[in-house]
Amino acid sequence: MKLRADQLPARLQKELAPVYLISGDEPFQIDQAVNALRQHARQQGYTDRQVLHADARFDWQNLGASTANLSLFAEKQLIELRLPTGKPGTEGSKALQAYLNNPPSDTLLLIISAKLDKTQQNSKWYKAIDRAGVTLAVWPIEAAQLPAWLKQRMALREMQPDEAALQLLVDRIEGNLLAADQELEKLRLLNGPGPIDAEQVAAAVADSARYDLFSLVDVTLNGDRVRAQRMLYGLRGEGVEAILVLWALSREIRSLAGMATTLENGQPLAAVLQQYRVWDKRKPPVSAALRRHPRAALWRSLLQRCGQIDRCLKGQVAGEPWEELLQLIMALAERPLFEPGRADS
Repeated sequence: MKLRADQLPARLQKELAPVYLISGDEPFQIDQAVNALRQHARQQGYTDRQVLHADARFDWQNLGASTANLSLFAEKQLIELRLPTGKPGTEGSKALQAYLNNPPSDTLLLIISAKLDKTQQNSKWYKAIDRAGVTLAVWPIEAAQLPAWLKQRMALREMQPDEAALQLLVDRIEGNLLAADQELEKLRLLNGPGPIDAEQVAAAVADSARYDLFSLVDVTLNGDRVRAQRMLYGLRGEGVEAILVLWALSREIRSLAGMATTLENGQPLAAVLQQYRVWDKRKPPVSAALRRHPRAALWRSLLQRCGQIDRCLKGQVAGEPWEELLQLIMALAERPLFEPGRADS
């Protein structure tokens, strides 16, 4: 049975499945789901806990052996199986399927895994878990979902933020849910339950935003200049090398130059996105950028600017690389007043 993270608490109140697989790459939400399951399991008598780490040297016979190692002082046990790669291999796949063919009634198996791709979700071991128990994939909170998530976490602490406070929180802690929850706890300790305004947030909350290169690219393609600038400064503040930012941007611009050329040759946008294997999640920002800059000449000029920034980074020409990157992002995010090769009208 597939569940979302927000469905887990209600499901636990109904029954405990013999096996749970919690996977994803967002540590805070995974930790929340795992802790909820652990707590409920303890309440149901699963007081003995064993932790197995299924790395490359793991002996999968230990999984079956663990079910016979129940403590003399416990009636039930929880086995936590850590699967850091999300790939149990042939031996692990067979061991998991054998275990799930007849799971012990006094044992609850919790598998904590890295993010699983489509191939892994179509594997025999994954399907066996899905049939016998619960699979729960944890996804990062998108920017549009963050206000609702923050409001829900604050409601648990009996805090009621106004809209300005909520927006300021979003700006300051986007991309780092663990830091966000810690800041909310600090906010409650300083101000107590009840209404929270932007002034209280500004006084209490540090700027804990953590951005990544690929989010910066997509925000820029969407044309959100203010947020793109904030993300660029965030990356710089975290010590990310300018050359990595340039690599992410130039790779995308090179791809978009090819797409724009194909569009100019008469191919429809949907076919171009498919040809260039653009993921469904990335189709909106890529499409927005191509609509904003439809001519291939403009993308080629942006690619030439990337070359100029590269020479700047190598000390071959004068300039400040981060300032040049900011100007590149602004050019990419804006709607140009004119396009290369066309006269102003």
